Amino acid sequence: MLAPPDRLSASAVNFASPVTLAGLIRFWIEETQRNAMIQIRRSEERGHADHGWLDTYHTFSFARYFDPEHMGFRSLRVINEDVIAPGKGFGTHPHQDMEILTYVLEGALEHRDSMGSRSVIRPGRIQKMSAGSGVQHSEYNASDSEPVHLLQIWIEPQRLGIEPQYRERDIDLPQGSGLQLLAANNPSDGAIELHQDASVYVGRVEAGEELTHEVDPHCGIWLQMISGRLKVNAEDLETGDGAAITQESKLTLDAIETSNFLLFDLA
Repeated sequence: MLAPPDRLSASAVNFASPVTLAGLIRFWIEETQRNAMIQIRRSEERGHADHGWLDTYHTFSFARYFDPEHMGFRSLRVINEDVIAPGKGFGTHPHQDMEILTYVLEGALEHRDSMGSRSVIRPGRIQKMSAGSGVQHSEYNASDSEPVHLLQIWIEPQRLGIEPQYRERDIDLPQGSGLQLLAANNPSDGAIELHQDASVYVGRVEAGEELTHEVDPHCGIWLQMISGRLKVNAEDLETGDGAAITQESKLTLDAIETSNFLLFDLA
């Protein structure tokens, strides 16, 4: 069954005309297209803090950075872009009821937690910690000479108090233009399980190429640029930019420069 558009005004329908199924379908498509929306979050508009050992950008409100207009997007609560100085890091601290993904772009990050997990995460590997009923962990730059550059992502779970879990996996990064599923509520192809109706992809589009991706218009899409420059349904995005995309049934990604990004498909 077709879902109704978000708003239906009397002026949008000609009540003097006979109502036909084809007419209703055409109206629904046109109304959905009118309501389609892309909201850009520019890289330079993000919250920023330089603590010396940590240079960090916050897409959404986090810690001492508060912006009531950017508190998250659907179940996506945090995207922090962190650069941690050699030998420095976050000491042991608690988390609860959050799905935490760590995506290392450059360098190496050492992880330890109260579940007994200990690992060093490098580019080409994704880490997920379900904090659930409560966990403590630390994160340090594993190198004494090179910085580590990463994205830390928090997604709110569907239910509270689950048993804490730790997972990681290698990533088969797209060699050309394409998407690779990293994590999902019902994962396939080795993706990590998320306790939320959400899917997380890593994507790449080669310069001059186009990539299309079909989406449910009732879901929300967040696209976070890692590097490059591309057009998303004709909207320009560059390194560090993000975009909230709603009521679209298809994404068309045209790469002006070779581009790498994360794509979040959120119920």
